[in-house]
Amino acid sequence: MRVDVQGLTVRYGSVTAVDDMSFSLSGNKIYGLLGRNGSGKTSLMSALAGYRRPIGSVQLDGEPVFENAAAMRQVCLVRHAADAADKGDKVAHVLEYGAAWRDTWDNPYALELTELFKIPLKKKVGELSLGQRSALGVVIGLASRSPLTMLDESHLGMDTPTRYAFYDALLSDFMAHPRTIIISTHLIEELASLLEELVIIDSGRLVLQEEADVLRSRGTEITGNAADVDEFTAGLTVLSEKSLGRTKSAMVFGQLDDSGLVRARQLGLELGPIALQDLFVHLTEPVGGKR
Repeated sequence: MRVDVQGLTVRYGSVTAVDDMSFSLSGNKIYGLLGRNGSGKTSLMSALAGYRRPIGSVQLDGEPVFENAAAMRQVCLVRHAADAADKGDKVAHVLEYGAAWRDTWDNPYALELTELFKIPLKKKVGELSLGQRSALGVVIGLASRSPLTMLDESHLGMDTPTRYAFYDALLSDFMAHPRTIIISTHLIEELASLLEELVIIDSGRLVLQEEADVLRSRGTEITGNAADVDEFTAGLTVLSEKSLGRTKSAMVFGQLDDSGLVRARQLGLELGPIALQDLFVHLTEPVGGKR
């Protein structure tokens, strides 16, 4: 499913959560939606799901999503654990609702996932632990097999082993059933290997949309003799520095040209990639103490 956003603005009274945002997602990828708290991620996903009348345009495969029942049936948004279902419903009933609402629902897969995440079918949602409620949200998202599936921090209540089981299930199912998946997360490095393309927003505005591998290539960690590192990084955008005795490492933002690579070899410096998390922090860093 292709997603096209043009001039999207979302306001809550005097607060502008999404500010004149435009971008397109070609589809059949796992996208990472990254932003600091309050950046507008949840508001953006709500608009993509057709939950609110947009100022601007939100189209899925060329059709407006708002007040379009056919388009909305192709979308699944799991915002957080509390959204998974009414707390008085049994888990088994929640799965039945999923099957009734979505033509793409895969019930055998849903049951397989509830077993994987150890979610009791006969328990009420309100009786589940936080981790189990988060896992139930993930079950709804994956088993929906919706052409546009959005998971808004829905995995944060899980413990580490369960999150890793979720990542494995997500990748395996995506490869078997390609679709457009958007994941909002603060656990960037945990999910980094899954994300094909990144959409970074800040203060309601689009900061960057880029393939993950391309963004990684824009940052380099430089390690070597402290004086040589200082010489090499003079004039470059340095994100951070660490020193241990005479050895120093510096993270720089910006692709190094051929002459820079030659100079690094001449100085005996080691060059390596830096984490997406560090690049994200730099790209959304407040300027002059203000966002």
